[in-house]
Amino acid sequence: MRVFVAGGTGAVGRALVPLLVARGHHVTATTTDPGKFGMLHSMGARPVAMDGLDAASVGQTVAAARPEAIINQMTGISVAHGGKPDMKHFDRWFATTNRLRTEGVDHLLAAAAALGVTNVMTQSYSSWNGLREDGWVKTEDDPLDGHQGTAAESGMRAIAHLEEAVVAAGGAALRYGWLYGPGANEALAEPVRKRRFPLVGGGAGHTSWLFLGDAASATVLAMEQRAQGIFNIVDDDPAPAREWLPHLAACAGAKPPMRVPAWLARPLGGELAVRIMTEGRGFSNAKAKRELGWTLIHPSWRQGFAEEFG
Repeated sequence: MRVFVAGGTGAVGRALVPLLVARGHHVTATTTDPGKFGMLHSMGARPVAMDGLDAASVGQTVAAARPEAIINQMTGISVAHGGKPDMKHFDRWFATTNRLRTEGVDHLLAAAAALGVTNVMTQSYSSWNGLREDGWVKTEDDPLDGHQGTAAESGMRAIAHLEEAVVAAGGAALRYGWLYGPGANEALAEPVRKRRFPLVGGGAGHTSWLFLGDAASATVLAMEQRAQGIFNIVDDDPAPAREWLPHLAACAGAKPPMRVPAWLARPLGGELAVRIMTEGRGFSNAKAKRELGWTLIHPSWRQGFAEEFG
């Protein structure tokens, strides 16, 4: 197929584009930086510059590519776009991404509709943001947590808009877990090595992880099968922070994480960080494995961290 990847030079895009090309698809991939055209060329894609927040830019770029499928990977969480990761000020860190998940996806869907394209996939998120009620592991039938009153509230509203818009247009929202792998590892490892990533409270909050290569393979399968609806794209092993954080530290060659009580972490790191560490809910990938026939390179972060950070 002729595939249009919006956001081809991000962490997922760099894993996704070569896989699409290897499977015989003709890929047009976007970047906001023409200086990255060489990277996209080397991956086998036709590079184009596009501003995802400019309706005219999106409409013209998509129309010129004449795609049969569109994959949205647009985010603005790199240091260049969002600054350093900042859970306390999550709303500031994700400000551009939130606009891309609302305004940007609306522009992309309008361009798709103008061409009659309904095979649209979008990146979404399911890691620690399951509803903080009942069990620790959620399915696609369970609502996401809106995290009202925290710095993540605007981000959760943006995700809701993104998913509703794409599914209504006949496409699929792929909820990736917390990503690790080439291009994403150092952002995780650096604060752990500097002991700026403490274990809060009892560390009971669950997280779902995802290797970048597995994100790419699930996305290709969903596109090729013209999937519709919502899919949790996570590994097999949702786990509490008290298990994954010390393991990540050991694999990254760091000292064990410090332990901080919730009352102290709240003013230092913000309410959201406390919720993730103490109350976060992970996700089940059963639907994606069953309906897409998806198999994982790293079924568990336990083996994945050892191989990717070791």
